[in-house]
Amino acid sequence: MLDKGVEMLVTEDKKTSLYDEHLKLNAKIVPFGGWAMPVQYEGIIKEHNATRESAGLFDVSHMGEVFIKGSQSVEYLESIVPQNLKTLEKGKAIYCQLPNKNGGLIDDLIIYNVKGIIDDIDYLIVINASRIDVDVPFMQEMAKGFDVEVINKSDDFSMLALQGPNAKYIIEKMGIELDNQPKFFTIISTKLENYPVYLTRTGYTGEDGFEIIFEHKYASLIWNKILSFKADFGVVPVGLGARDTLRLEAGLPLYGHELNENTTPIESSLGFFVPKEKEADYNGKKMIIGQKLKNIPLRKKLFAFIMEDRQIARADYEVYIDGIKCGYVTSGAPSPTLGKNIGFCMIEFDSLSEQTCTKLNNIQESLGMNIQIMVRNKLYNAKIVKKPFVQKNYEK
Repeated sequence: MLDKGVEMLVTEDKKTSLYDEHLKLNAKIVPFGGWAMPVQYEGIIKEHNATRESAGLFDVSHMGEVFIKGSQSVEYLESIVPQNLKTLEKGKAIYCQLPNKNGGLIDDLIIYNVKGIIDDIDYLIVINASRIDVDVPFMQEMAKGFDVEVINKSDDFSMLALQGPNAKYIIEKMGIELDNQPKFFTIISTKLENYPVYLTRTGYTGEDGFEIIFEHKYASLIWNKILSFKADFGVVPVGLGARDTLRLEAGLPLYGHELNENTTPIESSLGFFVPKEKEADYNGKKMIIGQKLKNIPLRKKLFAFIMEDRQIARADYEVYIDGIKCGYVTSGAPSPTLGKNIGFCMIEFDSLSEQTCTKLNNIQESLGMNIQIMVRNKLYNAKIVKKPFVQKNYEK
């Protein structure tokens, strides 16, 4: 059972529909983005490895859901994200960023085309829990002048993530044959057992898997049904601790760490997701495209690193190159899969020589560069590497 200190710590936070189920499983509960969430059940490493090797079940009901409807839904979305929505086919999803007028990131999102899948709705946007109160007013303000409605449905749905190589077999056991399961980055309306759900082939672990969206009243029923397959498929409940190490190994950013309102998609190493040919204007386009085309110099850039010394680099630790302090760690942790300590760091260019900046701006030349990280008042060696740290196993 939880100690009173932990229980008192989270009493002011929101609770998902599965909060009592987490307590039954003796989860350690912590505050996260205004929610009381499980950080672990039987241990981060065990939960991490189970997700990589068999299946992990995550309560991600704290995430936000926003519905978009109206005759100008596409035009509206084209005006708020850098990605092309006109080419997004029915049932498909796309990873997007939500920039402000300076090109900094208000949030990162997944947008689903749900025409004909959710009644009278054109698009579903899934947003980060800690940004719901920021994103929704911003999106509603940006909707002025468009024939469109922005509807916050975050309080209406629960969400589970079922991740790992056995996830598809669990979904098969729940009534959806392998050939009928949604393909990578698509969504369908269906039933698991007899429970109506929206089933998506997405996730935050680098493994094949699903995210399942449904009304709150089905939460405990679906959660416990999936966990009943532990003996057959090795599925275990997974908390925020392993969710973080899994996404880090997969090279995926976390809002508030790698992403924030003062950092552009290009500076966050998300340039791959920003099309340079998009015609429609959007907030921060001049800065974002200027950086992508190298017409505007980068102020900073996100890099992946592996520690060469046996130390763990945690968020906010200082980064040095050639003895010059030039940045900070955004995320860092031991990698259970690699048995090494890994992380992301933001390197700021204003204190570095032109030669060093040129090298950092060249992807191939930057790989293998030596950096140092201050851990307890002593510098330890690390090197810049290519992300992801671990090969992704998405179903193609």
